[in-house]
Amino acid sequence: MHKRETSKIVLIAIAVMAVIVALAWKTGTSEPDILDYPETEEASNPVPDFSAITDTKEKKRAFFNYLRPEVEKQNEYILSLRHYLQTIQRKLNAGHGLTEEDDERLSWLIEEYRVDDNKRTEEQIKALLNRVDILPVELVLMQAANESAWGTSRFAREGYNFYGLWCYKKGCGFVPSRRTSGAKHEVAKFDNVSRATYNYMRNINRHPAYKELRHIRASLRRAQLPVTGLALAEGLMSYSERGAAYVNELQHMIRFNQEYLSE
Repeated sequence: MHKRETSKIVLIAIAVMAVIVALAWKTGTSEPDILDYPETEEASNPVPDFSAITDTKEKKRAFFNYLRPEVEKQNEYILSLRHYLQTIQRKLNAGHGLTEEDDERLSWLIEEYRVDDNKRTEEQIKALLNRVDILPVELVLMQAANESAWGTSRFAREGYNFYGLWCYKKGCGFVPSRRTSGAKHEVAKFDNVSRATYNYMRNINRHPAYKELRHIRASLRRAQLPVTGLALAEGLMSYSERGAAYVNELQHMIRFNQEYLSE
């Protein structure tokens, strides 16, 4: 065989391999689905040692700078879900059917946000739009500060749980030292702060205890008024056994920390 023919065969073989590799790479990588909740690059980093910051103003700034990107990222994600729901709502109103992909995504959202799967599709979307909505950054940050003692609690430091979230499966988290006899709950532990923030927001948006918060938010939406932390805090009466005193404390914290929240 001539050298020229051998060279051609080698080049063809290389070209074929390049195509195979390219196709394999294309097949193995895909755009994230709209249902994939986001994680920031820093989400799994160790929680900063906020207790080591002695200056109160600096501690607050450090705390807000740490959590704010997570809250904003999750709100962006929720808005993308909300816009998607509004899009398929318009499709149905225009008399168009849903695609198979739409049906799959809608089924996931119905399960994720605990909407009655026996309702008509139009009613399910309406119920989802009541639940799939943002939470004001200032409200989330103040609850996190309140529940985690400004990021210094063991649950925040060791399990990214800044929100006082409970779980009920043995071994799912930390057993509280003051848990009453016979109680089964644990304080939830998360792999990263993105997952913790996602679970907190989902809890507020779907749990029956916070129906009033969702009602307040929907009313503000209809009136085209700003959705504020001060307003939505009124719907968190059931978040703590302290009830109204807890709500008042959150509202006071929001007002008192405006200097840092607006930075």
